[in-house]
Amino acid sequence: MRVTPGHPGGQPAVTTIRRLGSTIGRVAGGKGVVALQIDLASSEVNQDPVGFAASVLPNGPVQWSETHRGWLVLSHAAVSDAFRETRLSADRIEPLQRLADERPEEFAKAVELLSGWMIFRDPPAHTHLRDPVRRALTPRVVDGLRPVIDGLVEQLIAELPRQDPYDFRTEFAEPLPALVIAALLGVPGSDRHEFKRWSDGLAEIVFSVRPGTVPTTAVAEAVDDFTEFFGGLIDHRRRHPGDDLISAMVQGGADRLTAMELIGACTLLLFAGHETTTNMLVSSIHLLAGHPEQRRRLVDGEVSTTAADELLRVAGPAKSMVRRVGPEPFRFHGVDLEPRQKTFLVILAANHDPAVFDDPGALDLGRQPNPHLGFGWGLHHCLGAPLARMELTIALRALYRQFPDLRPTEPDRPWSGNELGRGIGKLSVIAS
Repeated sequence: MRVTPGHPGGQPAVTTIRRLGSTIGRVAGGKGVVALQIDLASSEVNQDPVGFAASVLPNGPVQWSETHRGWLVLSHAAVSDAFRETRLSADRIEPLQRLADERPEEFAKAVELLSGWMIFRDPPAHTHLRDPVRRALTPRVVDGLRPVIDGLVEQLIAELPRQDPYDFRTEFAEPLPALVIAALLGVPGSDRHEFKRWSDGLAEIVFSVRPGTVPTTAVAEAVDDFTEFFGGLIDHRRRHPGDDLISAMVQGGADRLTAMELIGACTLLLFAGHETTTNMLVSSIHLLAGHPEQRRRLVDGEVSTTAADELLRVAGPAKSMVRRVGPEPFRFHGVDLEPRQKTFLVILAANHDPAVFDDPGALDLGRQPNPHLGFGWGLHHCLGAPLARMELTIALRALYRQFPDLRPTEPDRPWSGNELGRGIGKLSVIAS
């Protein structure tokens, strides 16, 4: 077990790490790779990313985890390279299709819908799916949403309870991103509760590390609802285009997509656009409660262009992203990767790598440069990153201007998560 130097009380930063006797693969010079029992889903990793990174990074940029039976890509340099490495596949559709042969028919319909999600595909399918969205989601379109976001934030703040505790997630963090995405797609904001229900159903597969065990009922209902809703809306926009993203996609080259691919693209925008931003809003309020000076900098506008990236570096919802080695073995950062082996691109460790970030455990909303990997990198860099930055910054500044002492009622509420993500869940807050 590795003990982090200087850790409070001299206790191990990550108690789930221990050396094992087996040798997995080879490193440069013919030395054996030390296998580590690293559990990305453990409470220790969720609670202490800084200690986790400090414990594992000295052992090498790529390490084998017996817990996950796969490679962990850990350093900032290695994760950055892995995002651009074409021999590491992002495709989740092929294994899901194999699972579909053994599951009820409804599971296959979900896989068909997810086939339109560019984040689960490799080129050329990824390029085919991404280009129509990239051409439609222009900087002008995103910047045009600024007054919409301002108005929605003001409206939601006006409806928040005063002097009584409330769940920040349900009262603010969930409705705001759903309403913004609804405005972007040109759909009624009144449908946001349905969007949430449908997204929750689909999340059973999206966030599962064992999709073969997912019950199909909720997933099937979500797929049917998404297909009916967006299918009808796309047909309408073909005949009656408007000033919205779906119209721009339909009129700007998305005709090369099949009907289900286009529905899948709309579903991804809706799902990713409000699920991740909801989690970031909750995590940011939880994190900033312990940093009054950083809150002041945010309210004063001193860090308006940099705050969102630092919050995402420290408290981003993406812990890791899964890739699989392609059909040929290859050498990567001193390790021999074999065909079909699973790899985890551990963003959590990369974003706390002291080789890149000075004092990585410190929250500095003015940090520059800030090459965090919370939005992915390379071909899979998030197209919605500018919108997420703008939405998070506007919302937090407005909240703290209105409620300078906004604070969680449980400041020590623990972080939780699985191998892929990390967050706070519900968060009770109060403002006097």
